[in-house]
Amino acid sequence: MTVNPKKNYYYGLGRRKSATARARLFKGKGKIEINSIDAPQFVDGNESLLWQLSRPLQTVSKNNEFDITIKVSGGGVHGQIGACQLAISNALASMSDDLRTTLKKAGYLKRDPREKERKKYGLKRARKKEQFSKR
Repeated sequence: MTVNPKKNYYYGLGRRKSATARARLFKGKGKIEINSIDAPQFVDGNESLLWQLSRPLQTVSKNNEFDITIKVSGGGVHGQIGACQLAISNALASMSDDLRTTLKKAGYLKRDPREKERKKYGLKRARKKEQFSKR
């Protein structure tokens, strides 16, 4: 969430489930790259994931002002897109306090704390048990 004066970009970090994303926002024309792949190709054309990825930009009306490069690792595609969304939000929030308050009211600066629950011994999964048999 800092500004690098030498590189002229805004930086943000985001996490979701077991995924971690690091986003850099440069002045540009609205191109989004995830792991050196264009965003539509990264999500295989899934429109809802693309929409989720660009929601923070739409909230602050900066759709086509920045080129975004994201490095993401861990987790699955949905967790990675959630981490990317938080990283973009944090980078936008580092620009000014006005954007920060707007994003905070919209709920884009809060990390989703839900993680996978661990498997317990004696059970098939975290909570699934054997079917009870009276006889």
